[in-house]
Amino acid sequence: MHLPARTMSSREFNQSTGTAKVAALIGPVFVTDRGRPSHVLLSYDRYRRLTNGTRTLADVMGGTPDAGEVDLELPERRSVSSPAVFE
Repeated sequence: MHLPARTMSSREFNQSTGTAKVAALIGPVFVTDRGRPSHVLLSYDRYRRLTNGTRTLADVMGGTPDAGEVDLELPERRSVSSPAVFE
């Protein structure tokens, strides 16, 4: 299904975020910076449909308070392959 898209300059977006949010309920809103597309605003429901509701580790960590303060101990990396020998 093709959704109607809207394009807004970054200045217009900054001055009319409410308008952009309403437009994003209908279709994507392309925000331009100096005439070039720089961002796309989507409704949350549209985003979830596009990603099939899947979340990545980055999504989970980004939504975790104090995620930058987590100590993560990883096992030592071991090579599982051997170098190629050419004769």
